[in-house]
Amino acid sequence: MMAFDDDKPTPRGELTLQIVPLPSDTNPNGDVFAGWLVKQMDIAAANVAGRISQGRNATVAMDRMEFLSPLRVGSQVSCYCDLVEIGRSSMKIHVEVWTLDRYDHQPRKVTEGLFVYVAIDEHGRIREVPEQRF
Repeated sequence: MMAFDDDKPTPRGELTLQIVPLPSDTNPNGDVFAGWLVKQMDIAAANVAGRISQGRNATVAMDRMEFLSPLRVGSQVSCYCDLVEIGRSSMKIHVEVWTLDRYDHQPRKVTEGLFVYVAIDEHGRIREVPEQRF
C-alpha cells in the first residue's frame, strides 16, 4: 500500500489535465460532485496509460479516494499524474488533484487516488505493455 504524503506543499507528478467545473457539475450547495472529479482523474490517468501502453487501455481499479475539501464551481482544477509501476499488462498511476479558487492565490490539494489500468487490444483482450525506453 502506498503512503499518501499530505504534508508536501506542492503537487507530485506531471500536470496532465486542467479544467474548470461549470454550474452544471455541482450539487445544490454549489460544490462539485465527487463523481465529476473522479471522471477528470480517470481521464488524466488514462491519458498517461495510453502513452505508456501505446494504444487502448481500460481502468480496472481505483484505490484510496479521499476528498480533503470541497471543490467550488469556477475553480481551476489541475490533475497531476505520477507513474508508480508498470507490470506485464498493467500500469499503476497516482493522481493528485489541486485547485486554485477564483479569489485565492494559494493552490490547495483536493484529493488523490491510485488508478490501475490494463493494456487491451482491438478485441478488448488484455495485452502486454510495450517495453519502455526512458
